[in-house]
Amino acid sequence: MPALPSLLTRVLLVAAALGPCLAAAAAPLPSPALTPLPAVPASLAVPAVPTSLAVPAVPASAPVLPPLAVGDLVFIRVPWRPFVEVAAATGSWTNHVGIVVDTGGPEPLVAESTFPLARATPLSRFVARSEGARVAVRRLAQPLDEAQAARLKAAAQARYGALYDTGFDLRSPRRQFCSRFVHEVLLQATGATVGEVERFETLLRRRPDANLGFWRLWYFGRIPWQRQTVTPASVLASPLLRPVFDGRWQRS
Repeated sequence: MPALPSLLTRVLLVAAALGPCLAAAAAPLPSPALTPLPAVPASLAVPAVPTSLAVPAVPASAPVLPPLAVGDLVFIRVPWRPFVEVAAATGSWTNHVGIVVDTGGPEPLVAESTFPLARATPLSRFVARSEGARVAVRRLAQPLDEAQAARLKAAAQARYGALYDTGFDLRSPRRQFCSRFVHEVLLQATGATVGEVERFETLLRRRPDANLGFWRLWYFGRIPWQRQTVTPASVLASPLLRPVFDGRWQRS
């Protein structure tokens, strides 16, 4: 168990990193800016962003988000640390994921493990945190039946209130993080295993451009190389899921 000062230090780091995120979630939602940016003259162009950090462009003609179903996975990109480093370490644009648990209200509810506690969040507030309003939706190839949907809701609710795991440890007895949350909820409800369980060593060695300096700082000098985890990128890439939407969210 980490020493108390280390835990307090990590809490302070997370609070500082996610302060803007929490403020955005509590603030009234602005209308997403949809006006395209003017082209940058070649003489003023900046060097290309490394592919591990770049957010892939979304076509201007991206379709409108279709109706969602219970069990749909909703992926976004939170533009704050440590989440941008998660995206870089996994070679993906996405670094956060939630799962739809209710579509009967004014808007869908997305269950998520987030800082500080797991909860259900209205879709509009969930997507409002995403950089550039980028959102992707994936759905199990086999639709959920009523019993599976009921089990999924119960599995998510059983995890509400769980503390966020800043160590991203799949074997933590009480804490949760976003990709673990959806991985376990879907497994418990349907038996489907989405996302690859892998060790930090495998994950970080696969990305030579990963910011190991950041992760050493995050883990107080010692990266837990043998720790098992599951990432939003591996969930997104699961062959058990089919694409439903990938584009910029437009509020109706």
